[in-house]
Amino acid sequence: MFNGKSILITGGTGSFGQMFARRLLENHHPRKLIIFSRDELKQFDMQQVFGHTSMRYFIGDVRDIERLKMALRRVDLVVHAAALKQVPAAEYNPTECIRTNIQGAENVIQAALECGVEKVVALSTDKAANPINLYGATKLCSDKLFTAANNLAGDRHTRFCVVRYGNVVGSRGSVVPYFQRLIREGADHLPITHEDMTRFWITLKQGVEFVLKSFERMQGGEIFVPRIPSVRITDLATAMAPELPQKTVGIRPGEKLHEVMCPRDDAHLTMEFADHYLIKPAIRFYSLKNDYSTNMLGEEGRPVEAGFEDNSGENPEFLSVESLRSGVWGPGSGVRGP
Repeated sequence: MFNGKSILITGGTGSFGQMFARRLLENHHPRKLIIFSRDELKQFDMQQVFGHTSMRYFIGDVRDIERLKMALRRVDLVVHAAALKQVPAAEYNPTECIRTNIQGAENVIQAALECGVEKVVALSTDKAANPINLYGATKLCSDKLFTAANNLAGDRHTRFCVVRYGNVVGSRGSVVPYFQRLIREGADHLPITHEDMTRFWITLKQGVEFVLKSFERMQGGEIFVPRIPSVRITDLATAMAPELPQKTVGIRPGEKLHEVMCPRDDAHLTMEFADHYLIKPAIRFYSLKNDYSTNMLGEEGRPVEAGFEDNSGENPEFLSVESLRSGVWGPGSGVRGP
């Protein structure tokens, strides 16, 4: 469905955008792939790597709806990845986070509707599930906006969905490059926020492939969540530097002990598929079938049990120190959870 299409990604110079461009160009033949972002230096750096004839670079900010409308003319598919993501920065600069993550989401929706975009996939985060920090609260608002946008579309063909996953292995700001830097600089220990802390484990490539598949699966209004293993932060530190001691430094403001993707309060809306969960919208749509038991690829799901929660601390599969060290992270590579 990507061949011959014009595709735009907001925040396209980030870790996700660059991997998305690489995978799309390796496996498909888009008419245009537009990188929409506000950082001219990152765009320049990206152009040195991606010289494909279909690539376009568009400087703009999701806060600027007129610029978005100009960028989205004759665009078929949109991935909305632009966001302010740093939890402490959001706590200190709440208005800026709201303007980008909430008002920016509204602008993407309005511009997509006015320009006749076919499908929009918005990237979310585990922090939007039962949020305890401002970043998570803004992304929850964004998720709700993209879900409700399917009613705003009315008889227009534009459809919106959300993809939610947590911290990506090796992405900027994640713990892996942080530990790597400390090890490289000769640190005498690795700081652990809490000895019981767990996180879901997904690679950048897996995240991109899941987003691409979500374009094919979506009918509109869904929140797609990949089924992925968990990792104990202590095991990750041991795998990366077994000779270094670990020191507990305490949980940072706005940080959770475990990641939650599908909250318990949404169990009545959650469907289980072979490799993912789907959270149905809490509202009904007037122009869609409102039946999510079978997706657009014909894959069938079933309701989860009452009280279900997709929680990294309660996950039935954890990656072992050995699998982390070897880089073997496929299905079945983990160990049973606690």
